[in-house]
Amino acid sequence: MEQGALATRLVTARPEDDVRHLDRILITDLILACRIGVHAHERTAPQRVRINVALEVVPNPVALGDDVSRVVSYEDIIAGIRAIIAEGHINLVETLAERIARLCLADSRAVRVRVRVEKLDVEPQAAAVGVEIERMR
Repeated sequence: MEQGALATRLVTARPEDDVRHLDRILITDLILACRIGVHAHERTAPQRVRINVALEVVPNPVALGDDVSRVVSYEDIIAGIRAIIAEGHINLVETLAERIARLCLADSRAVRVRVRVEKLDVEPQAAAVGVEIERMR
């Protein structure tokens, strides 16, 4: 799914929406193959990255009615992440994290997002190396 397709499914949050109540959309330990890194050997083959997202959103003021079109869909976010990765090589985990944060915050209901991107196979003595960022609207 293209990032623009995600935007077409968004519902606009109104200023009068109560931001004291937030829902959190979680994507935990999403592991994908990604062409990422600044070193020459990292440009020749994809490597595993682990992605975690915690997206805080204003709840839909309308009764959900068990209707997926009334919520921020984790499936759409994952499709957007896959699309970002499919665009090609990325030098920095920070860049990937920023792109994911922008994707999430494109939804007008989004208030804050925390994104963690970790490379899993870089340092043999560490489970992972990476970055965690937090961005707010």
